[in-house]
Amino acid sequence: MEPEKLPYITEGLEGTGGKVREKTGHFIVEEIPLYEPSGKGQHFYVNITKEGVATRDVQLELAKLFKLPAHGVGAAGLKDKHAVTTQTFSVLLKGMTEEEAKEKLKSLPVKVNWAKLHANKLRRGHLLGNRFTITITQAGPGALGKAEAIAEKLREGGLPNYYGEQRFGSSGENWKKGLELIQRKANERNRWLRKFLISSYQSHLCNLYLVRRVERGLFNTILKGDIAKKHDTGGIFIVEDEKLEQERFDRKELSFTAPMYGPGMRRAGGPSGELEEGILEQSGVTLEQLGKAKVEGTRRMGRLLVPDLEVKQSKDGLVLKFSLPKGSFATTVLREVMKA
Repeated sequence: MEPEKLPYITEGLEGTGGKVREKTGHFIVEEIPLYEPSGKGQHFYVNITKEGVATRDVQLELAKLFKLPAHGVGAAGLKDKHAVTTQTFSVLLKGMTEEEAKEKLKSLPVKVNWAKLHANKLRRGHLLGNRFTITITQAGPGALGKAEAIAEKLREGGLPNYYGEQRFGSSGENWKKGLELIQRKANERNRWLRKFLISSYQSHLCNLYLVRRVERGLFNTILKGDIAKKHDTGGIFIVEDEKLEQERFDRKELSFTAPMYGPGMRRAGGPSGELEEGILEQSGVTLEQLGKAKVEGTRRMGRLLVPDLEVKQSKDGLVLKFSLPKGSFATTVLREVMKA
């Protein structure tokens, strides 16, 4: 199942068509922090807005300014170079006052919004999610009405939490390379790339599971044996009473989780377990092989909620505003709206 062939949850509603990223300013991303810096500590949190600059480039510049190794600069996540993005970094201050550190930031080639002290380093995943403001240009006739109809359905029931095309590469072949590595039909010496390609195959299997649920009409249904997750607390549990949990699902209190296959993954039971076991059996890959490839396995929220999805018309085009939890892809929302 190639990324562009994933079924739409808004099938039957015509998309807007159009293009994104004609300008970097048409794709705006802002981190939603997990916590705010306390104002005390040895770690200096720096919040910046950048355009046309990669996250890695800012990390390297901060490392140079504060005489640190690159891994000594913390960041909660990577942000796209071809966009206007706001995110926070952290640096450890060594023999330097807060005022001296702020003075150094004046030479940073990005906009510095604020800088505050905190007790710990900012690490990967230390964020709740991201806010997006995305402009679609060259949309077709009646685009606003089409987008509003799709947005209403997405706000009402959510959408599959597919992995976006970024995970699979411009050719969509990353998962196939990952499969070859798992099956030991290929080798990759670059550790980071090897891990990424294998993760791409995991993501592919997760997408297949979500596709199977959509195609069988089970996306809006809680199954006995599902591993469910609460949206507010993140608590995970196995579904014993599917009728009771369906009511909570309909109230958007919880959703089923999808498998990221590996020997350490918590496995579903009952009808839900049969569904996810079927995907793995058809893949031709075993949990043992995944384990040997150093894949642990975990679970991923299966339903993506977008209650704050807004659509409006601007002079540049159609503007979408919405928030997503960390690890989710804006492209999954865009593909539903654009159908392109």
